[in-house]
This record gives sequence, C-alpha cells and structure tokens, in this order.
Amino acid sequence: MGFVAFALAMALAGCGVFGDKKDPKKDWGAPEYYNAAKEQLDNGNWEQATKLYEQLESKFPFGKFATQAQIEIAYCYYKAGDSAQALSAIERFVKLHPNHQNLDYALYLKGLINFKEDLGPLARIISQDLADRDPKAARESFEVFKELVNRFPESRYAADSRARMTYLVEALARHEVHVAQYYLARGAYLAAANRAQDVLTRFPNASADDRRISLQIMVEAYDRMALPELRDDAKKVLAKNFPDASQSNRTGSWWKFWN
Repeated sequence: MGFVAFALAMALAGCGVFGDKKDPKKDWGAPEYYNAAKEQLDNGNWEQATKLYEQLESKFPFGKFATQAQIEIAYCYYKAGDSAQALSAIERFVKLHPNHQNLDYALYLKGLINFKEDLGPLARIISQDLADRDPKAARESFEVFKELVNRFPESRYAADSRARMTYLVEALARHEVHVAQYYLARGAYLAAANRAQDVLTRFPNASADDRRISLQIMVEAYDRMALPELRDDAKKVLAKNFPDASQSNRTGSWWKFWN
C-alpha cells in the first residue's frame, strides 16, 4: 500500500473513531426542544433555556411549541434580570398573537417586569432629587395591570393584579406628595400646589395621610403666593375631611422633614 493510500485509510479510520460525534439535537423535533428548554427553565438555567427556546422557534417557527416558546423567552429574560429584552419579547408576542389564550399571562408578566423595575427606586424615593425623577415604569405597570383586570376579570392573575394596582396607587401618590414637598421647601409654590392638587384628583384612593399632607401643602403654597381665596378653599376642605389636622400646617411632620 502506497503512502497516499495508507494516509487515506487512516483518515477514514479516524473518522470512524473520532469524527462520529453526532449532534444529539440533530433529530429533535419541536417537542424535544421544548422539553429540554423547559427542563433548563425549571432548573433556573435562564440563559440555556433561552437558547433552546430560540433554537426551537428558529427551526420550527409555526405551531403551539413555537408560540409557547415566545412567551417563555420573555419569562427567562425577566428572571435573568434583563427587563428590556423581556419587555421586547412580550411586545412581540402580543403583536403576533393579539387573541392568544395566554394573553392575560403576557400582560401580567409585562406588569410584573415594570413593577420590579421601579419597586426599589420608589421605596428609596425620599433620598433622591425628586424633581428630576419620573416613575415611568410604575405608571406603565399600573396601566398594564388595569388592562388585564378590565379585559380578563376572571383571570387567575386578576386578584394579584388588583393588589399590585392598590400598592402602585399608594406609591405613586406618595411620590407626588414628596415632589410637592420638594418644591414647597425650595420656594416653587405654584409647582408645589399643582403637584399636591394632582394627588387629590389623580389618586382619590390615596392614603389619608397623603391627602391630608397634600391639602396642607396647598394651604401653605397659596398663602405664600398671596392667593387668599384659594388658600381658604383648601383650608375648608382640610377642615372638613381632617378636622383634627393642625390649623398651622407648618407644624405638620412634612414641614419638619424639609426644614
């Protein structure tokens, strides 16, 4: 046997020994991809699960498994802490399947993502420069939960969505109160009065403390602007709704905080 023939024989033999590394996913169908991805998801391996779901959708773009993969991808991104990618995946799912049976879950997940995104900042809001902050994610979360509750009142996610809406209303109202306090302490009286008024008109279910403080801010702001009629109107509303409130709103806890 010549050298060339020998080399060819060795190459062929080598292929048999070392080259027969068959891709285990080569013969997989959509169910196999989905089950493998689900296993990774259940184990908390978000990156691996996402890759498998994406491969599933790429190879089998039609059918129930691909559709379910799209929403599971959003969940994986959410759990991995990538809010932008998660929201993008949900928007894509909703656009492709506006009447899907799991649309309530997609809306719930979207609400959760925004809820998580702004929960920390709202909890620490007093220590920040509130005039420069807008809790956009919290507002968007509220609107999504509201849509879910209105469109799917019997959904398994409706009760939790309502509870989160209640929390968000209180949190957003507190935010507006703190912004009004910020403006009042810095002499921006018109801005303070307007933000305090927003609490009363936009968040009628805000806590009693937030409504009381908002009225006190309005009384003080209108007094500083020499608007006695508006000041007295605010005082009347304050006295009617909170008869035990101090007549001098400078003695309130909100004033002590800022001064």
